[in-house]
Order: sequence, then C-alpha cells, then structure tokens
Amino acid sequence: MQKLGLHQKLLQKLSPQQIQLMKLLQVPTVALEQRIKEELEANPALEEGSPDDLAEEELPQEERDTADDDVERDDETEEEEVFAESADDAEAGALEEAIRNEDVDIADYIEDDDVPYYKLQANNHSPDDERYETPITVSVSYQDNLLAALGLLPFDDHHYQLAEHLIGSLDDDGYLRRDLDSVADDLAFTRNIRTDAKELEETLRMIQTLDPPGIAARDLRECLMLQLERKHLNVPPQDTAYRILRDHFEEFTKKHFEKIQRSLELEEEELKAAIHDIVVLNPRPGGGSAEDSRSSQQVIPDFIVTLNDNRLELGLHPKNDPDLRISRSFQDMLQTYSRDKKRESKEALTFIRSKIDAAKWFIDAIRQRQHTLMSTMGAILEFQHAYFMVGDERLLRPMILKDIAEMVGLDISTISRVANSKYVETPYGTFLLKYFFSEGLQTESGEEASSREIKKILEEHIGQEDKRHPLPDEKLAEILNKAGYNIARRTVAKYREQLNIPVARLRKEV
Repeated sequence: MQKLGLHQKLLQKLSPQQIQLMKLLQVPTVALEQRIKEELEANPALEEGSPDDLAEEELPQEERDTADDDVERDDETEEEEVFAESADDAEAGALEEAIRNEDVDIADYIEDDDVPYYKLQANNHSPDDERYETPITVSVSYQDNLLAALGLLPFDDHHYQLAEHLIGSLDDDGYLRRDLDSVADDLAFTRNIRTDAKELEETLRMIQTLDPPGIAARDLRECLMLQLERKHLNVPPQDTAYRILRDHFEEFTKKHFEKIQRSLELEEEELKAAIHDIVVLNPRPGGGSAEDSRSSQQVIPDFIVTLNDNRLELGLHPKNDPDLRISRSFQDMLQTYSRDKKRESKEALTFIRSKIDAAKWFIDAIRQRQHTLMSTMGAILEFQHAYFMVGDERLLRPMILKDIAEMVGLDISTISRVANSKYVETPYGTFLLKYFFSEGLQTESGEEASSREIKKILEEHIGQEDKRHPLPDEKLAEILNKAGYNIARRTVAKYREQLNIPVARLRKEV
C-alpha cells in the first residue's frame, strides 16, 4: 500500500560553481585552452583579450562620445537621448523600485563609470614573455606509402584490388594478423571480389617485396626472416641467423642459447654474430603508427620549477593564466534595459544577468584553479625539497595524497584531481605529478624509504649484473635486505615489472 508523507532529510549538495571548479581542477593545461574556447562559444558575455585590447576598445569610445556633440545623430539615437533627459526623478525612482522588486542589483553588474574600464585590468604579461605553442605534426602512414608504391608492381586491376585490401588489413605494426581465408570472405561480401587463399598468398608475397623490409608479415618470425632474405644468405653470419629463425625460433625467444649452439654446432663467436644480426632487425616495420602518433604529441607542463641561486622558484604555465573579462557591451545593455519597464526588457534583463553571472563564475573558477594548483604544487615542492635541489631519485621521501592534503588544508579528493594528468617541468626533466607520490617501506634503522628509492637501487643492480648470469628475484631481494631494506621476493618482482624489466632468463646474453 502506497502512502504519502513529508520527511526531513539533511543532504549535502554541490553548487554549480563547485562542480565547475572540480571539473576545471582535473583538466590539464593542454585541455584547458579547449575548455575556455567552449565557454567563450557558449557564453557571449565572456570575452578573451589582453588589457591592451581593452584600452583600444575604451578610448575610441570616449572620443566618439565627445565628437557626438558636433555631429548630427540619427533619429533612433536622438529619441533615446530625449527620453533619458526628460525622465523625471519620480519615474527614475519607480524604475529602480521595479528592478529591486525583481531582485536585480544593477550595481553588481556595472563597473564604476568614474574609473575607465581598461584600468581595472591587471597586465601580468610582457612582450618578452616566452610563448608556448603546441606544434602541429603532419605525417604520412606506411599504408599510404605502400599504396603509392603499388603502381611499381606488375598488377592487373583484379590483383591491384586484392593488394589494396591486404594493405588496408595491416595493423599498426605492419603485420597481417588475419588468416587469408577470412580476407577472401571479406572481399566476397564487402567488395564482391572472388578470390582464394592461394591467390592472396601470391599477392601478399609481392607486397612483401616493398619497403620497409618485413612489411605484411603474419608473425614475428616471418617478419625477421623477410628482412634477412633481403641480405646475402651465403654470408656466414646472416646464414646462421636465418637458420636460427627457421629451425630454432622458439629456443631463441626463450634464450636457450646453449641448446642452439649444440644443435647447430656453432662456435661461441659465430653464435654471437648471428644473434647480433637478429637483434638489430626491426620487429615493427609499420612503426607502431598509433603509439608514434601519441608520442609525437608535445607535453605541456602545468608547472615550471627553476633553480636560481640555490633557490627553488615555482610558476604556472602561461596558458593557465588566460585573459578573460566580462563583455563591456553586455554591461552597457544591462544599463539600457534596466531603464525600460516593458516585459520584453525584463526578460532580456534576466537573460543578460544570467550570462554575466555565468561569466563571473567561470572567471572565479579559473582563479580558484590557479590558487589551488599553486598551493598544492608548493606543498609538494616543500615536501620533496631535497629531491628538487639535486634531482636524485633516492632522495624522494614517501609521500601520499593525505600528506599534501594536510599541508594545504584541502580534501584528499581535491589533491587527487590536481595530481591527475598534471605535469611539472623541472631542471631534471618533465614528470607527472603522480611521479612524486609513493608508498614507503621501513628500513632496519626504523626510517622510511620511498618505493621510488628502492626501484632506483633495484634498477642499478640489474644494470650492473653479469648478463651471462643475470640476478634472479631471490638474489635481488637478498641484496636489498643486506642493504637494510626489508623487502620480500614478490615485492621485488612487482617493482621489477613496474620498471618493465623482464625476468632473469630473458635478460640473459651470450
């Protein structure tokens, strides 16, 4: 049975300004410019420009007002002036009372006319400031190059269409991952072209003669063999390398070099030369287009840390300080419509006020974002002062979000939003803010050591190991324990994987 009733609840709700600020906090500098453009398009009361533009806008207007006394005005302008001059005090008071009844305080939206508008803007930029602009990269994919080179092959129209489809089926690394029977079915259903696996195999062999070597292979083994086929197989090192790939590829991938040496009856120097010829080959002839396009994007740091006279200086990237202002024309319209009692004017007044409010909220959110970013990064700079002075990873202290939140007096979720996708440019490189956050482990002396410090020591030991007999995880854990770090083998394995270092067996060299 359904019942109606009244209930009181105590709820916490975020205001639109708070939601807007939280969204802006997690936006990195590279995306802030696009977010500002979207706001400028959505809100005509918000303008972008430097204080110099404001001065140029304001001064000619004053000159035009002075010159209007000596020139003839049009009928509409004259009518507005007559109305303004003939309005008595009682009528003006009635209009102001009507506006107050609508809860509109015009003084909150109109600047003081005694002070020129452009003088209220602060000029924080100079012509000598360095401008940061993201370069636009344009590249041609390897598929485009292959399609352009198809005209060099002796193909008729039918085989040209087959080759075109095969090239379109290659992945970012330049491999054909699909079997030829599936490609034949694709051609039949999508392009109404009848073919079979044998004909596609012949066409594929022709494509594999194009550059780069190893293109259109179906697996890594075929890719490397295609590259070796471009060389002279009667030269001993290349011949041995080809035999290793053809007959002992699995043993090669597992680095069972002793087994290969015994099977092929090779001297150690011959095996070294053959392995060298294999490892210098390109396993990704396509270049990994998707990954390359991502890596070609320039990282724009949100913060810039410099070291001058043994002092750390922190600054925001210039794109975090955009020139935004409320449109002067909207404020003028607010004055104009505030004198009119018509219903249409009241609706226009409400619209203008809402847009000016939204513009003020956005400008305040940008300022609050700048303040929160600077206070958070300043706390990180203070906490990791020893690292920023010399750049040694071993000086990084264990630091979690709670530590910074307590220093700046903000919530942990706010610090998390600030640290998300933000970069800082330092004298030692550009890093993600999350790079400086790490958990700690207690040493035998009772002090806490950062996991970043342990990873650095682990990386150094692996780099100095004998590659003929690489150190297993158990041995690495033993070395770290002797150095005073209480760490288990599984933790060593976890840190090694985070550093993208393979297991000992795969680090072995001849």
